[in-house]
Amino acid sequence: MKTLIASAFALASVFAVQSAFAVDVINDAAGKQKVGVVSASGAYSLDGLTNKLADKAEAEGATSMKIIAAGGENKLYGVAEIYK
Repeated sequence: MKTLIASAFALASVFAVQSAFAVDVINDAAGKQKVGVVSASGAYSLDGLTNKLADKAEAEGATSMKIIAAGGENKLYGVAEIYK
């Protein structure tokens, strides 16, 4: 039982650390420095598309992103401006 609780606590800690480094989705870029653009495709939902864009933005060192285009029918694609 102690092992199960310790494992659950360790797993929760990992998710807390990952969310601390997550990229914020913003609507207004005032006061932010644009550092580039990322694109993603092949997502089946808007949440999935947002996650793909956020992963790419984080890999580029961005702290926030603004989704500027999204579309598709069966699979979605999108573009986001990334900021520091």
